[in-house]
Amino acid sequence: MSDYLALWHGEYSNINSVSDSFVAYEPSAPGGAVHGRDDFEAYVRELRSAFPDFTITAEALLEDDEIVMIEWTATGTHEGEFNDLSPTGRTFEHRGMSKFVIADGKVQEERMYYNPLEIAEQLGFPTE
Repeated sequence: MSDYLALWHGEYSNINSVSDSFVAYEPSAPGGAVHGRDDFEAYVRELRSAFPDFTITAEALLEDDEIVMIEWTATGTHEGEFNDLSPTGRTFEHRGMSKFVIADGKVQEERMYYNPLEIAEQLGFPTE
């Protein structure tokens, strides 16, 4: 899991920690999901371009060979365009949980659970 989390922190050489058929169910992603290793790397790069100081702090709640559950806190400063939203210079901090499916030593799937409206409010975007 540490290689996967490092990927979110900009260590793109860790992209092999996810399978070719990886799926991230991510509420802030267009359509709510990112499919495939290449699209996931592109998504993380876009996110980090918009939030260069993006950080995830995670604590494992449950871990075995096939399932990992973590509780996390994400923070960042909106300095670039993301999802067609112009930068605000404002910061966000929010908490969430993720469930990971692991097979053959690689992350096959991540399901993220958090409220994206909380982020929008902190960044000053209308939520209606």
